[in-house]
Amino acid sequence: MDPVFPFMSNNISSTTTIPTTTPKSGDSTPDYVGFICAVVAVVLYGSNFVPVKKYKTGDGMFFQWILCSGIFLSGLILQMINNSKLYVMPMLGGVIWAVGNLCVVPIIKTIGMGLGLSIWGTCALCIGWAIGKFGLFGTKAASISHHLMNDFSVVLAFVSILILLMVKNEVSSSNMEIEISTQEDSPLITNEYSRLRDEVEFDPENRRRGSKQAKSGDDEDESSFMDNLSPNKKRLLGSALSVFSGLLYGSNFTPTLYVQNNYKNASQNGLDYVFAQFCGIYLASTVFFIVYCIFRKNRPKVYPEVIVPGLSSGVLWAIATGCWNIANSVLSQAVSFPIVATGPSGLASLFWGVLIFREIKGCKNISILILAFLTNLTGSLLAAFSK
Repeated sequence: MDPVFPFMSNNISSTTTIPTTTPKSGDSTPDYVGFICAVVAVVLYGSNFVPVKKYKTGDGMFFQWILCSGIFLSGLILQMINNSKLYVMPMLGGVIWAVGNLCVVPIIKTIGMGLGLSIWGTCALCIGWAIGKFGLFGTKAASISHHLMNDFSVVLAFVSILILLMVKNEVSSSNMEIEISTQEDSPLITNEYSRLRDEVEFDPENRRRGSKQAKSGDDEDESSFMDNLSPNKKRLLGSALSVFSGLLYGSNFTPTLYVQNNYKNASQNGLDYVFAQFCGIYLASTVFFIVYCIFRKNRPKVYPEVIVPGLSSGVLWAIATGCWNIANSVLSQAVSFPIVATGPSGLASLFWGVLIFREIKGCKNISILILAFLTNLTGSLLAAFSK
């Protein structure tokens, strides 16, 4: 049974000869192009959440949907240019990624972008390595020349996680979000409090009811249960969610690999599966948001100021993913995956986490972070050269 959607081939004449397999990009593309794409992916993955970091995201559900909308729009533009066949299986990879991405906002709010990205990037490396080396879930096992070197790279990845957990950062609602006040909002707030004040003057009972309503209408929407957790509980929750997201992020390419390894005449160019994956991401995020709206009784927490930053974040992520697919085609996954999976953590931690947002302070913390980064980098290099 043809795994491609029927409408994708209805307009193809039976007498027309069309290549059924896209040549590998690596057959004619210089290696330096693959390395450039890998570097671009590292920079964009390590920075794609920066546009939204200073804006209110609430519980993250609205932001998740906006982010995925930006991803889908980017994929739609790519599809108009590339005109790839739309396979169903890679959509599952998009769903897997979308589930992992639900945890991003809670992670950033509890342990910060630098530490969170370091943990989930390392976990993604581990699961991606296991799937590639052993051929899990119906994929073909990778050809490894130096198994001991490859195995030791994963040990170092786990060690880097343990080192990262010793880093203490400062994350609070004050440095994660900014209060946005405009002239348009001010009269509404003033009138509401004026009304409550007038009611209090005539009916003391309304004072208690009005204060309760103001608290439930304002304070509850501006904070979440995570803000009330102790530092240790925030750290535990954020670390656990980072590991969970990393496992899903590391396996979201597996459905694409399954198609490439098992479907007859399937394209070996990873870029041909990007739009299908983005469709899965958008469909899953839309379902999540609908369920969330139902759960909230059609009163979702919506933050209009995050729309443009969220779309920008999605576009950056989509470009990074496209570059990663090109790097996979040119360099092979054995080389590109360790670089792209762990590189963003170094950028996010050392540049954004330390220099810009100052989530990580103190010589001891920075020294531990550098040690974790060097350990992670050594493991990545070993994984790359073990091929």
